[in-house]
Amino acid sequence: MPDYSFWSNVKKNKPFTALAPMADVTDIAFRQMIVKYGKNIIASARRGKGGPTLLWTEFISADGLASKDGKKALIKNLAFNENERPIIAQIFGANPSTIRTAAALVKKLGFDGVDINMGCPDKAVVRQGAGSALIKNPKLARLIIRAAKEGAGDMPVSVKTRIGFHTNELETWLPELLAENPAAVTVHARTKKDLSLVPAKWEMVKRAVEIRNMLKSKTLIIGNGDVKNLAEVIQRAKETGADGIMIGRGFFGTPWLLNSTMKSISLDGRLQILIEHTALFEKLLVKKHIKNFAVMKKHFKAYVNGFEGAKELRVKLMEEGNTAHKVKKIIGTALGK
Repeated sequence: MPDYSFWSNVKKNKPFTALAPMADVTDIAFRQMIVKYGKNIIASARRGKGGPTLLWTEFISADGLASKDGKKALIKNLAFNENERPIIAQIFGANPSTIRTAAALVKKLGFDGVDINMGCPDKAVVRQGAGSALIKNPKLARLIIRAAKEGAGDMPVSVKTRIGFHTNELETWLPELLAENPAAVTVHARTKKDLSLVPAKWEMVKRAVEIRNMLKSKTLIIGNGDVKNLAEVIQRAKETGADGIMIGRGFFGTPWLLNSTMKSISLDGRLQILIEHTALFEKLLVKKHIKNFAVMKKHFKAYVNGFEGAKELRVKLMEEGNTAHKVKKIIGTALGK
């Protein structure tokens, strides 16, 4: 059952951790691998189930979910298992009406929360006036938050954004969001222009916390950008005062990232987890006609690196690993099994 009070619960376990929404990465197969192998010593809010405190889905188009044909195609991407709770569905769009409809659907599907993407730098998303484009249109951004709340009812609404579009606009942008009282705001500590080409500006997460406190807002602040391990989670939370820390690329190829007992995972262990991940991806997504197997190949690059023979194995997997069975066979041969 959904737990609409989860934000209050995780607040008691500062710093809580979160899996960042990543397109064609944070699908149900990837989330299941993190739940299984990513046991986090901080994440007591997950009641011993392992993984980050909070999980996000990939972002989904609100316009698509609000249309009959789009809903039929996209709703499959919102599949989740009970062991993933608390889980938050992320939507994007620039139309308050479709945001309202999409938020209502997210609630109907049984999610614990809905998050609005106001930070995506993708050109196609920005052209729609959605994602990071909303930083330039705070009036519309506020209408979208209100619409999401109307659709969500008592289900909490949060926002993920950046510190600015071309330049740092946090001083004016964040107060606009806080005025609508979202449950949480995740601050990716870069501008849209920065993409991921420069180091995250974590001093801006600290400033976001200061702005929140100055305005006496109850909204939680989550910092995001370049966090690679549990030590950095603790460090960043301490130096910024953020309530939570969101990790994206750090989990890519290392679903055990926050598991302190798996710091010295063997090469065999790593590749066995890749085999398991591939089989799960095929079972849950390929065979159900949700995704093409080729999407899984980006994970090959993430898992297979940093050891002698990695390049050759990676090339072999990319060229010939088009089924879970073939992936298992190629890795078995490489390991001499």
